[in-house]
Amino acid sequence: MSQTPPPVRNLHDGSTVPAVGLGTWPLDDEAAEEAVAGALRLGYRLVDTALNYGNETGTGRGIARSGVPRREIFVTTKVPGRHHGYEETLASFEESRSKLGLEYVDLYLIHWPLPRVDKYVDTWKAMIRLREDGLVRSIGVSNFTAEHLGRLEEETGVLPVVNQIEMHPLLPQEDLRALHTAKGIVTESWSPLARGRQVLEAPEVIAAAEAHGVTPGQVVLRWHTQLGAVPIPKSADPGRQRENLDLFGFELTQQELDRIGARPPHRFGGDPETHEEF
Repeated sequence: MSQTPPPVRNLHDGSTVPAVGLGTWPLDDEAAEEAVAGALRLGYRLVDTALNYGNETGTGRGIARSGVPRREIFVTTKVPGRHHGYEETLASFEESRSKLGLEYVDLYLIHWPLPRVDKYVDTWKAMIRLREDGLVRSIGVSNFTAEHLGRLEEETGVLPVVNQIEMHPLLPQEDLRALHTAKGIVTESWSPLARGRQVLEAPEVIAAAEAHGVTPGQVVLRWHTQLGAVPIPKSADPGRQRENLDLFGFELTQQELDRIGARPPHRFGGDPETHEEF
């Protein structure tokens, strides 16, 4: 049984993105095919993958198997660090498009900025061309800092529509989210549930779940959406997928929002200033 597709968020280029999506890392091709096909049938419309995940082929097969019209699905993939550079990015996109089996991609992201390599502006210029050529509908970035975003704007005049960042109650990213809001950039949250237990068993999360008659996972994902972020939780389990999509029938109070995001900050993933992933 399918659910109603989630609401959408407006992007500054005129497109829209679903307010919650399906992450696919670290699923392999076979698992991604099953997870994506099932999620789309349930009502998901945003699917997030990357060349470095090694599951674009399976993701594409899942999209084809789902029976959902292509025009209704918002597909995101990402250019890896080893393909930074203008021509390299154009070639990398063709590799991703071939693996996915799609004529176009809805959102193309730079996976990591790799500031030491210092080619992300050239990569961005190639992505602008892909958008102008109609091969990509929207372009964005992942794991970019305020400085990286400022450089893109200064050198190209084009801002990303999305910055996909590590965000969860242990890393609320207030300053970066404020910049995004000021610039019209939508925040997407990877690892939205952090590492699970530390967040899902937090007293303030359990209290909110009991108050609203929902699960701790739903509370945390609703925290994201009420802060204006688009969470992309990964799940291959149909029951959990259904739960992760069912976020819009309740609303957390301001006090609950504040308490959930008030714990000491902790980053589980790489620091964008230094992390290198090729």
